[in-house]
Amino acid sequence: MAKVIMDSTAMQRALTRITYEIIEQNRGLENLVIVGIETRGAYLAQRIAQRIAQLEGSQLPVADLNITNYRDDRPNKSASITAKIDLPITGKNIVLVDDVLYTGRTIRAALDAIMDSGRPQKISLAVLIDRGHRELPIRPDFVGKNIPTSHEESIKVMVNEVDSLDQVVLD
Repeated sequence: MAKVIMDSTAMQRALTRITYEIIEQNRGLENLVIVGIETRGAYLAQRIAQRIAQLEGSQLPVADLNITNYRDDRPNKSASITAKIDLPITGKNIVLVDDVLYTGRTIRAALDAIMDSGRPQKISLAVLIDRGHRELPIRPDFVGKNIPTSHEESIKVMVNEVDSLDQVVLD
């Protein structure tokens, strides 16, 4: 039975808190780039960038990152692997945004894609939900909510842009 663990208001609150933490830790936004992992991480990245613009009055560059060809758990890797970061990232501080952190494999694939696009000065990780169960040594810098789960459970993040509502469900 599915259980709603974050509604729209709780998601907005968590993203606002993450935004404030990003601003505090970066002490200035001139070198910052927000990169969202497609699909839902990209929408969350846009929301964080919009909130930074509201709070700080400066528009940050935002890129969407498709990591499909970098996944190690997908058998059909294409011969041409390209990351879709169409912004200069060398020497930049990147905040990588995703909806759920679980094993760490998605983040590892995203790091590979970023490094193929340039050499950033620093990469930080922001996730809406951290559910534990890492298979790789990856730890988020900014977390909306920690939700310990079993391997049998699943977390589904729904965003208005794709699902017509904002909520996080534990199933």
